[in-house]
Amino acid sequence: MNAGIHRRDFLKNTAAGAGLVILGNSRNAFTYQANEKLNVALIGVAGRGNWFVSAIPNVGANVVAMCDVNERKAANSFKEIPQARKYFDFRRMLDEMDRQIDAVTVATPDNTHAVISAAAIKMGKGVLCEKPLTHDLFEARRMRELAAKHKVATQMGNQGTASEGFRRAVEIIQAGLLGDVREVHAWNTGGGAGDRPMPVEEHAIPDYIHWDLWLGPAKYRPYNSRWMDWHTWRDFATGNLGNWASHTMNVAFKGLGIDTLWPSQPEANDTANKPVISIEAEVSGYHKATFPKWEIIRYDIGARWLRTGRDMPPVRINWYNGGGQAPGPRAKIEEMMGRRLDWGDAGEKKWDDHAGCLLVGTEGMLHSTGHNTSYTLLPADKFEGFEKPQPTLPRSRGHEAEWIEACKGGPAAMSNFDYADPLAEFVLLGNVATQFEGRIDFDPMEMKITNNSNAHDALYREYRKGWSL
Repeated sequence: MNAGIHRRDFLKNTAAGAGLVILGNSRNAFTYQANEKLNVALIGVAGRGNWFVSAIPNVGANVVAMCDVNERKAANSFKEIPQARKYFDFRRMLDEMDRQIDAVTVATPDNTHAVISAAAIKMGKGVLCEKPLTHDLFEARRMRELAAKHKVATQMGNQGTASEGFRRAVEIIQAGLLGDVREVHAWNTGGGAGDRPMPVEEHAIPDYIHWDLWLGPAKYRPYNSRWMDWHTWRDFATGNLGNWASHTMNVAFKGLGIDTLWPSQPEANDTANKPVISIEAEVSGYHKATFPKWEIIRYDIGARWLRTGRDMPPVRINWYNGGGQAPGPRAKIEEMMGRRLDWGDAGEKKWDDHAGCLLVGTEGMLHSTGHNTSYTLLPADKFEGFEKPQPTLPRSRGHEAEWIEACKGGPAAMSNFDYADPLAEFVLLGNVATQFEGRIDFDPMEMKITNNSNAHDALYREYRKGWSL
């Protein structure tokens, strides 16, 4: 290859020349790997990020670089791909290896998803960012805008979206087999930490942690080992709404066409139709620094019109987090489903129902598992031998494979940022609601809370000096 031709330009031009973008044939797009493999950098390779250490090579891409701010936790992942260059600062990696990297995965703590993804997108690289897409609503909207502007292939890491179970469930809902769905119940037993005192003592920074990089755009504070339990703290995490609702509420969000309430293009401004989503939270306590031990959040969504031509009535989506601590939901869900939920004390006692989603329609119900990878229609006897609707959604070779194909000029991945942004904004609204008493009204077209200025300010956060999108 001529050294003057950028790898990404070569990939895109060859794909276009082969007619792949025009035809939208994912099989043809993917066969291009025989000529040129995608070069991917993995940012965040400890914990959840270790998944990509094997997943990316398994879909036929090269891992050319790996980056993590915790040298100790990343050590085993670093050893798995010895030929990849190793970094601790993603900015240095992108600068030094710009022309050798086509795309990146981002699997860092929630706090730094946006700044890393934005930097890669602005350099023209495809991005697969783990859920939740971002820490805040504004960041999610900005990710969508940047991806559209720079025309890069994107995907959020809610892997259940690629499953046959998810896509078939969405088709069943949108075909009207459940009738009118006006009620949804989604849950997770995990709960939050509850009230915790802020760490104030200064500890010595371990020599294997790059503390300033770990903090990213968050307000600077001295190192304390308690900060490393980052899922506890709102400054760094998004709780089970970000961690789990990104999976569990996905089938209702997509199936009921809630995503259609957001502008079809980032710059759209539909003044003729101003949808409002109302949210109200009941919580174990209001904590600015941490997440409540339990929360019940009610999302009220107005009528929608699907692009397929079907009308959807108003619906209330109920989110329950905190298992048996939250008052009431378990008994109600069990009564509707006609069985006990396996929360470690029923059925096979394997916590099979620790997360789930139940859509209640006038003609039946659909229960989906926590990751939306399988579903059950209820009552079972009514749907025995039912005729499945004709497929309307494309089938997937796998979540990462979809994204790799998109990076090479194939069809957009289903959870690309045009879709992932509305889903992220929707679930993260719940975290805003758990900080304020009373109902908040959200206009998704304008990304604005219209009835509470303090709650509106919580859609954003102030970045410390040296960090920006």
